[in-house]
Amino acid sequence: MLRGYRDRADDSLLTLLGDLPELVRNLVTAEVNAAKAWISRTAKDAGIGSLWFVIVLFLLFWAIPVLLAFAIIGLSSWWPAWLSALAVFGFLLVCTVIFALLGLARFRKVMKRQNPGQAVATDVRIIKGDSANDRS
Repeated sequence: MLRGYRDRADDSLLTLLGDLPELVRNLVTAEVNAAKAWISRTAKDAGIGSLWFVIVLFLLFWAIPVLLAFAIIGLSSWWPAWLSALAVFGFLLVCTVIFALLGLARFRKVMKRQNPGQAVATDVRIIKGDSANDRS
């Protein structure tokens, strides 16, 4: 049963101690739920970032034959064929860079998140009274 905020200034010590197990249980439940949410978001973002890298690898796989076609056609005839092969290769290279940047951005987003272990450590510091304001 969740309770709203109330003034506990008039509560006795025994009442406050009686509420302690419920408060600890609520804190543990909240931390477990936060861990589940963090794992879910992290797995989703890592999967999407991996997809961008799969696209990068696919484009690079096809960029190598295009580069070879560029070299062969460029040596055999001077303008139209090799220029078009170079344009296709340049296009694939630009797409590769764009998808690689999208993948890196997604993984950086994953790395910036606070994991549940850090949240628990923060809670322990607060309980001990060693808050971030006390540190230099």
